[in-house]
Amino acid sequence: MIHLTNITKQHGSQLLFQDASMQILPGSRNGLVGPNGAGKSTIFRLIVKEEQPDKGEISCAKKTVIGYFSQDVGEMAGRPVLAEVMAAAAEVTALGEQMRAMEAAMAQPMDDEAMAALLERYGNAVEEFEHRGGYDLEARAQAVLTGLGIGPDGWQRPVESFSGGWKMRIGLAKILTINPDVLLLDEPTNHLDVESIIWLEEWLATEFKGALLMTCHDRDFMNRIVSRIIEVAGQTVTTYSGNYDFYLREREIRREQLVASYRRQQEMLAKEEDFIARFAARVSHAAQVQSRIKKLEKIERIQLPPEQKVVRFEFAEPPRSGDDVVWMDSLAKSWVAQDGTGATDGREKSVFGGVSGVIRRQEKIAVVGVNGAGKSTFLKVLAGQVEPSSGTVRIGAGVVPGYFSQHSMELLNPEATVFETVQAVIPTGNIGVIRNLCAAFLFQGDDVDKRIANLSGGEKSRVVLATLLAQPLNFLILDEPTNHLDIQSIEVLLEALQKFTGTVILVSHDRHFLRQLVNRVFAIDHGAMHTYEGDYNYYLRKSAEDGC
Repeated sequence: MIHLTNITKQHGSQLLFQDASMQILPGSRNGLVGPNGAGKSTIFRLIVKEEQPDKGEISCAKKTVIGYFSQDVGEMAGRPVLAEVMAAAAEVTALGEQMRAMEAAMAQPMDDEAMAALLERYGNAVEEFEHRGGYDLEARAQAVLTGLGIGPDGWQRPVESFSGGWKMRIGLAKILTINPDVLLLDEPTNHLDVESIIWLEEWLATEFKGALLMTCHDRDFMNRIVSRIIEVAGQTVTTYSGNYDFYLREREIRREQLVASYRRQQEMLAKEEDFIARFAARVSHAAQVQSRIKKLEKIERIQLPPEQKVVRFEFAEPPRSGDDVVWMDSLAKSWVAQDGTGATDGREKSVFGGVSGVIRRQEKIAVVGVNGAGKSTFLKVLAGQVEPSSGTVRIGAGVVPGYFSQHSMELLNPEATVFETVQAVIPTGNIGVIRNLCAAFLFQGDDVDKRIANLSGGEKSRVVLATLLAQPLNFLILDEPTNHLDIQSIEVLLEALQKFTGTVILVSHDRHFLRQLVNRVFAIDHGAMHTYEGDYNYYLRKSAEDGC
């Protein structure tokens, strides 16, 4: 369907690909992975012709419709949401209008030859219209919007009244609605809650019949959707037949085999070079020496790809708090009513109420609930960022809280470097300790000298998380700490929190992360808080049994 053959591409002084090849086959489900800056987004832009390769060929089957969702959804204004989504399928709508014009023309008298030509055109149009899902276009747009969390009450709202995160959902809905032959998704789960992610998973698995190429930082999502991994790394592209977990295992096996072959080749080369050095001056061995020199010149040298260094940082033991970290008694919070997308109607709306209970030392708690249920508000109340409307929240003896939210990134000094930012929270730490901490959060070498202003959202998140874990805190309140982080960064954070001996309460839509970390779940549902005394899998099982 789409073939990239012997592609070479360079950005400035950085060589991204050299003679790299890959293909997207009809109906295939492909995950695109690789370190930041390796060229994943460039692959997307090459396919949609936003960029051209320096060398090589990109071929695509005729009439292939490509849908591309990126994190830059562009400006949206001037239309209701449903009309905005359906406008993405303007070509299908135009095809329907052409069909109606041809149907009207068929009712008029014409000679046999003209009628035959018209019938052929009409037949081709009907076939294409059916293939593009034209007959159920509006129903599909409505179903996609609902699945992504925008129900019928939001369909006629002006698109410009939605926040940036909700516009991302509208942008994704537009791409899904056109029902393309090839779907390119760049981080589709960003800005989605768990319910929307599960809906998208189901839609891709059962409704979408085309080919898929996607990047995604949600490990569970990747494992459930893709059956083929395309890795972009080391200036080349490598394909693995399997899901993300299979890829991790297979990559390690291939690397071990490559290292073994490299060592064997190095031993052989050393012997040959030793022979040449010892007998180069002897006339009696001249023919053998020349033969071995020619042999060495023809050998293709095995190159080992650079190994991703993983730095283990031993975080300082946090001060011990009392056994009871937080007491909550009839805790409640109300806001001016909102519909989940930012609109207000002036009435008071209960976000949550009647919350009583205790958070105990060393618990790792997930706060779950649909988007707009009040999860972030609950964390803000615990962190003292927002006053409760009624009830009390009391922090226990010796508790030193630390709070992370996406707003935390805005508080970073844009002029400071990564090193200076981390150093500010551990001023007594020596250079080695600070560099080690930076490296543990994937800032290695010259990366520590990057200014905060030049960092991506994911990099800023890692800086804030590094500064939190470096401080003597024993109660971490984390609102979406996995947002904008790639899979490797999420694993770094997961390991750090697993080793953390204090108390953690967090909101995250990454199910793998929650499964591996939490031992208790608070579920906010229609203003009430339900407590599950078990891990995330226990919560999923019990909530399904209870019909929640």
